[in-house]
Amino acid sequence: MAYSYMPGFGNDFETESLPGALPQGMNSPQRPAYGLYAEQLSGSPFTAPRGTNERSWLYRIRPSVKHHGRFSAASYPHWKSAPNPGDHDLPLGQLRWNPVPIASEPTDFIAGMRTVTTAGDVFGQAGMAAHVYVANTDMVDDHFFNSDGEMLVVPQVGGLRFLTEMGVMEVAPGEVCLLPRGLTFKVELMDGEARGYVCENYGAKFTLPDRGPIGANCLANPRDFKTPVAWFEEKETPCRLTVKWCGGFHVTEIDHSPLDVVAWHGNYAPYKYDLSTFSPVGAILFDHPDPSIFTVLTAPSGEEGTANIDFVIFPPRWMVAENTFRPPWYHRNIMSEFMGLIHGKYDAKEEGFVPGGMSLHNMMLAHGPDADGFEKASRADLKPVKLENTMAFMFETRFPQLLTRYAAELDTLQDNYIDCWSGLKKRFNGTPEGDWS
Repeated sequence: MAYSYMPGFGNDFETESLPGALPQGMNSPQRPAYGLYAEQLSGSPFTAPRGTNERSWLYRIRPSVKHHGRFSAASYPHWKSAPNPGDHDLPLGQLRWNPVPIASEPTDFIAGMRTVTTAGDVFGQAGMAAHVYVANTDMVDDHFFNSDGEMLVVPQVGGLRFLTEMGVMEVAPGEVCLLPRGLTFKVELMDGEARGYVCENYGAKFTLPDRGPIGANCLANPRDFKTPVAWFEEKETPCRLTVKWCGGFHVTEIDHSPLDVVAWHGNYAPYKYDLSTFSPVGAILFDHPDPSIFTVLTAPSGEEGTANIDFVIFPPRWMVAENTFRPPWYHRNIMSEFMGLIHGKYDAKEEGFVPGGMSLHNMMLAHGPDADGFEKASRADLKPVKLENTMAFMFETRFPQLLTRYAAELDTLQDNYIDCWSGLKKRFNGTPEGDWS
């Protein structure tokens, strides 16, 4: 599978699948080569500042107006959008789930979307939804695009092949990909079945966070983000296109494939990223840094330093801090945290939080290491140690994440999650040493 490197967010690049299909020196020639149609896909307002203006020029067999016939209503009852309050009767609390079982009946990527939380307002283009997906069937003649937001896909079981109108991406567990708002695609399963997570971002687009005093290097580097080369499907058979728009679903029947872009150039495109190329930065003397130091991508809000969403990972890394409680400390947070585990163990909760599972710690609800993790970390010999066989992530948002009825009624919900802290003892005894017996 061929990819072009994404040299930097905001920079233009170009690709063609037939020689000479991409016009040079102009965007919309009177008669494009091969009888193609020129079309612009805009991911920002026309008048956005140059640094944030995103658009790509597509040169395709048919213009998109030929891909959108008369729509009729479609139903995906497990896919919810914000606002979605009052959907269940589960009391407030810290929550954790075991993995969602992969469907037994034929289920493709879109039909397999199950919303766990919603936050913000899809109509106001702010906030997000956290989903899990389970799939065991390819999308053959079915296609989809999302008008409500971009989709950050985090595979956990099974690879996914995204056939998009701008090229093909193969994404395996340990990688992530982003599908821009409005991009048409279908999904094939590389391993027969698949499960993973999706962050549907209603707000400002994901971008790389500023590094601040870290400087020019480390964290996620632009050169490691890859976007597909041009590819097209000339298929003259009945197909369907489903659109998500303001929380509803609409389907249209067409007599050809909409994946017909022969060449394109611009800076609004899908991309993939290998999480193993993230270069962590951490404390090299004492104290545990804030989890924000592990931010891969951020979707900013209108308030500086307060993200609409942060996508954070906890990858393999060396732990070297002296005289320090090394796992994440106990905390309460103005942000709301949806976590998932791709593989391995999470150092703050080695038991109960399993690959494919998920947890939700909403704004200002206390959380942190379980009792066993606290005991282990408090008594550990503080030699340098490398955390290996681990990859957890977090969708963190400024908005409270409201649970869906589906998630509240899942059989995999751990009713005893709160008990993981029950073994924490009172150690205060009036002496500086405390009671560590």
